[in-house]
Amino acid sequence: MSTQHSDPSRPGSGALIAGATAATSGVSVLVNASAVHAFADAIAFTTAKNLVAAGLLALGALALGRRHRPARASTGAPGPSRAHVRAGVAYVGVIGGGLAFALFFTGLRETAAVPAAFLHDTLVVFVALACWPVLGERVRAANLLAIGALVAGAVTLSGGVGGLAPTRGNLLVLGATLLWAGEVLIAKRVLATVAPLRLAALRLGIGAVVLLIDLALFGDLGPLAHLGRAEVGWILVTGALLALYVGTWFTALGRARAIDVTSVLVASAALSAVLDGALGRTSLGGRTLVGVALVLSGTALVYARWVHWARA
Repeated sequence: MSTQHSDPSRPGSGALIAGATAATSGVSVLVNASAVHAFADAIAFTTAKNLVAAGLLALGALALGRRHRPARASTGAPGPSRAHVRAGVAYVGVIGGGLAFALFFTGLRETAAVPAAFLHDTLVVFVALACWPVLGERVRAANLLAIGALVAGAVTLSGGVGGLAPTRGNLLVLGATLLWAGEVLIAKRVLATVAPLRLAALRLGIGAVVLLIDLALFGDLGPLAHLGRAEVGWILVTGALLALYVGTWFTALGRARAIDVTSVLVASAALSAVLDGALGRTSLGGRTLVGVALVLSGTALVYARWVHWARA
């Protein structure tokens, strides 16, 4: 594992936290797929949810204070300049926390949970293509095998390539994923200077402002002022899940290589498929089990390589 862009003293905790992120993502996709249909406006739902998550993360960052330092502080390596940090935070907030969320949740209203989970997890493919030239991270054989297992497993879970047809909903989710892939690369550098929970709170706080502006200019702020009890419940639940997801995601990303963390995230597609079947939305037949096995095998390869490096 490269020590230039990760904290070499905490690789094990990075692996465990990445696993928690994957589990949260797998649950969140299903919960959000149900929640978004309870709202007339997907952007209004996303805005309210992100505001809740930003508040929770800000409280967490304040509570931890100086104990939650930037991941690379202990290495003594120089971080990015202030101008680069500000530009990076701007991208993370405006694009990662704003525009990408608008695209994703608009698309989620028009597609099913399993293909959405897969398309979100293609994040690892795009990060793998750029991690070496941008971050100096080598893509190892375990990562390539994990990516291959992800693609094969996700196509199996989706019932073939037909489940991944270029529908408007799928394309919107894919567009959001591309923006988030860029965010991973930028956030990895920013985390050398900014503590994970602080960056997570800034991401969602700035993003919520962007979404509010979008609603004011191109949508309707009315739904935010007339929320029913059921809608408030969905917002609180999904906001808490989002805070957990972003908080653990940035923490893991600060402690380990971006390619390894995103490889572990593919396990969320398997969890989404299992939960979808358990809820009776899809069949837990042989095809689903094969797909789950393929995805989990890819994740296991990354963990095995991680353990080997830690012991070495």
